[in-house]
Formats: sequence, structure tokens, C-alpha cells
Amino acid sequence: MGDFSSSETRGRVQEITINRPEVMNALHWKASKEISDLFDAFVEDRDLWVSIITGSGEKAFCAGNDLKFQAAGDGQRRLPHGFCGITARFDNTKPVIAAVNGLALGGGFEIVLACDIVIASETAFFALPEPRVGLAAGAGGMQRLPREIGLKPALGMMLTGRRVSAQEGKELGFVNEVVAPGEVMEAARAWADQILECGPLSVRASKEVAYKSMSMASLEDSLKAEYPTMKTLRASKDFIEGPKAFAEKRAPNWRGE
Repeated sequence: MGDFSSSETRGRVQEITINRPEVMNALHWKASKEISDLFDAFVEDRDLWVSIITGSGEKAFCAGNDLKFQAAGDGQRRLPHGFCGITARFDNTKPVIAAVNGLALGGGFEIVLACDIVIASETAFFALPEPRVGLAAGAGGMQRLPREIGLKPALGMMLTGRRVSAQEGKELGFVNEVVAPGEVMEAARAWADQILECGPLSVRASKEVAYKSMSMASLEDSLKAEYPTMKTLRASKDFIEGPKAFAEKRAPNWRGE
């Protein structure tokens, strides 16, 4: 356990908990650096295939940047992989699940938007409230939200700073599942287990192609593009194991190689 977070391993799943409930899990640069190191380890560990991030307590997933800490004079320090070590991380093709147990505001919502699957408690709320205090969502929120839910709905949130419920988040498209309070980690683990039933290299290729193709000019360009994870997949033992297991009517023995 670190000073500001904890990490546990459950089989092939890494579980990270932001542990600053006294400030609604708001993050200063030291906490961001600590969690960034955990994500570094996840990316490098061949035995870890899925990550889940959540917040401690029942009130907040993450209330964003710790403005009181910043105002006290220690300032901000830019980290290579962004806020919480994830908002500017583009080296990870493994899936990351956000288990949103409460408020996800500002940078906290930007963490959520940087994850691949979002499970939210019925008590969760999401917002980019920075304009209300003369700031802007500089950790990817202004770029990711329009891409994920469309321009007009995103502007409706960003230009007002309004809070959106978990259910509305599901209707808008940035939440995958809404669950009862206290069940968010159970649901996130169930999603992780479903991912682990699939070939890990297939999952990583699917993630890389989906994200990279979104920025390409046309469908034709995305179909013609070369993707490193697809090359790795086609040359892998898992690429043979999957069809073989299907033909033999048994569960595949994925090796991630």
C-alpha cells in the first residue's frame, strides 16, 4: 500500500484504489505519480491482463485536482502519462475499467473518460466543472468527451459544468453499466472476468484498432493501416489455440503469446 493509493492483484487483474477519502480522493501530483507508477507496472507485467481503478469510501471516485494542495504553494508538476498516470497514457493496449463509486468531477471524470469500460454506482455523478471556477479541463476531457458522446451533448456538459447522473451517463454513452451502491467492484470484476475469457492479444488488438481508427480520415484508411498488435496477434500461439479449442469443444488455454 502506498501513501495515497493501494493496489491488489486478483489473478490476472490489477485493482487500484485511490485512497484519499478525506479530500474526496482528489489528487495532487504526488498521488498522481504514485498511481502512475502502478500503471507503469501493469503495462510491463506480462501476467496482468486487465486493470480496475476505483476510489475509497462511498462518496467519491475522484473529485479531481487537489486545489487546496495546489493553493498551498507546492504547485503542479506535469507527469509523462498525465493526471493519475492515465489521461496521457498511450502506451497501454490492455483494458482498464473504471469502477465509479461516487462523484467523478473534473480530473476525476477525465480519469473515467481515459478508461475503456465504465461501471457506475447509482449514486455517481460526473462533471467537468472547471469553467465555473475559470479553468478548463486540461487533462483530456475537452478532447475525449466529444469523441465519446458527440459534440452537442459534450458541449452541453462542458459549457455549463453541470453534473450528470450515472443513468444519464449511460444514456449519453460514456457509462457501460449502472449498479446499486456497494456493488460497483463486484460488477467491475464480472466485466474483467468476461474480458479474461477472450484471448488477451485479441483484446489488445481490438482496443488499439478501435482507438487509432477514430482519428483516421476514412474507413478505408483505417482498414489499410498497419497495427502492431494485429501483427503480434497473427504471429502468436493464441491465434492457433483459439480456433483449435473451438474445434475441440473446450475452453482455450490463453497464454498471451
